Amino acid sequence: MNRENASPIHQKNEIHRLTCEDLGADMAGVCRLDGQAVFVSGLLPGETADVRLTKVLSRYAFGRVERLLTPNPALRRENDCPAYPRCGGCAARHMTYAATLEAKRAQVADCFRRIGHLDVDVLPVLGMEQPDHYRNKTALPIGGTADAPVAGFFAPRSHAIIPAESCPNAMPPAGDIAKALLRWMRENRVAPYDERTRAGLIRHLVVRVSRLGQAMAVVVVNGSRLPGEESLVRALTGAGATSVLLNPNREDTNVILGRQFRTLHGPDVLTDTLCGFTFEIAPAAFFQVNPAQAERLYETAVRYAELRPEDIVCDVYCGAGTISLALARHCRQVVGIEIVPAAVENAKQNARRNGVTNTAFHAGAAEEVLPRLVREGLRPDVLVVDPPRKGLEPAVIEAMAAVQPRSIVYVSCNAATQARDAALLAAHGYRPERVQPVDMFCWTEGVETVCCLYHQKKEFISVPYEPKDAKHLKQNLSNKKD
Repeated sequence: MNRENASPIHQKNEIHRLTCEDLGADMAGVCRLDGQAVFVSGLLPGETADVRLTKVLSRYAFGRVERLLTPNPALRRENDCPAYPRCGGCAARHMTYAATLEAKRAQVADCFRRIGHLDVDVLPVLGMEQPDHYRNKTALPIGGTADAPVAGFFAPRSHAIIPAESCPNAMPPAGDIAKALLRWMRENRVAPYDERTRAGLIRHLVVRVSRLGQAMAVVVVNGSRLPGEESLVRALTGAGATSVLLNPNREDTNVILGRQFRTLHGPDVLTDTLCGFTFEIAPAAFFQVNPAQAERLYETAVRYAELRPEDIVCDVYCGAGTISLALARHCRQVVGIEIVPAAVENAKQNARRNGVTNTAFHAGAAEEVLPRLVREGLRPDVLVVDPPRKGLEPAVIEAMAAVQPRSIVYVSCNAATQARDAALLAAHGYRPERVQPVDMFCWTEGVETVCCLYHQKKEFISVPYEPKDAKHLKQNLSNKKD
């Protein structure tokens, strides 16, 4: 019988005594029932539990713990958040922090072995000394009623709000600001937004916090104004907000922020630092949510690049230029590519603000811009890529292979696509040497990784990229050694 079309051998709601053998990619326990995998959230390796099957498919099933019989004290800890696991923001608050780090390292190693078929040294995950209160951005949907408003997170696969105004992952004073908004709503009988009726005013609260002591509170509203805006400013600044902005969003959409912002109090940007550079952060701008770990990630990428003063570097998927600026300290020139035009403008502004003059940024899709720049004569000594979760487009890999940089530094938030791409690059002569995971999103299943790949070729001569004089540049490049 074709296994794809086989009928399940067990039924939903059956209860079985199972022992967890391993952890899956989402930190769910992996058990075996008559040869089939059963994924059980909250169950850890070595633990036995009575498990109720909640969904049964032909090749695997899902279950939940009805009764934990033998907890594993080496891996398990007491949950410290009343919203966990209902809010869906974390996947591993029932585990010791050391256990989460080892689980993430094992996941990365499994991807490179199983998907990439590569024997790569996956180093221990760089974790945090204090893995709480690390997120500098917190977005809370607001629900409930005018008499009893709530702030929290949507439960997985639903829009039911799980109250969690004091998230243990959020940097202070995000929790105090959320509580202050709820008090103000109760006192002024301001109704939260109702997605079904599209009535009510307050939709979301977005709090951004700077390590320099600033906190921006953005109140997303179903309208253009709020009653008692002055009292709202007093309430939120009393809770620690240094700026208060109103963001109208009347659209029937899941997108949190509208296009316009109105400043009620304080500056309309935050100032923060990363890797020794200063950044101004607009309310809708991207900035790493865990700046302390972002610095470790970027420092690792720069170290793996092994840059020389004469090197030309291409930073593909450069975003607002944070990695580009860090690289620019150590080489002759950095050429950045980013598909979001606003991010390219931010990158240029960030370079000017920090006095960095050896960068050039290009707006457009990497699979279009990189091949074009290569045709114009760009020959980077080092390529740094930080693609979205889907990984590298084939045209990007082909362009990378064509210019044959000395090394490739691959930063990723998805080890599966990174391993796939590393195997494709290995076919072009690039040897993946090591992978350094970094715990950017503590207590979740997510992990960032830096993989360094070195080419067999040893002799390189760097030539500065000068697109305005491409003909002369190509003549110079003809002298570059093979």
